[in-house]
Amino acid sequence: MGGISIWQLLIIAVIVVLLFGTKKLRGIGGDLGAAVKGFKKALSDDPADAKSEQKDAEFPPKQLNETANSADTTKQKDKDQA
Repeated sequence: MGGISIWQLLIIAVIVVLLFGTKKLRGIGGDLGAAVKGFKKALSDDPADAKSEQKDAEFPPKQLNETANSADTTKQKDKDQA
């Protein structure tokens, strides 16, 4: 009564195989499996572990007054030229 029986599922499966072919379905299944595996790995990873593994580029820290001084110097040069 309104449910899908095993025979209806088999008929749908045969139609899908005929439309897409087994190679394409195998590729889609592999891609889907890899995506699920990556998602599970991302959920189980500890954020502290991810930070220790990931290396960021090391740049020397810039002081706020350095950027302000360079902006003031640029403004002063613009005024001198005008």
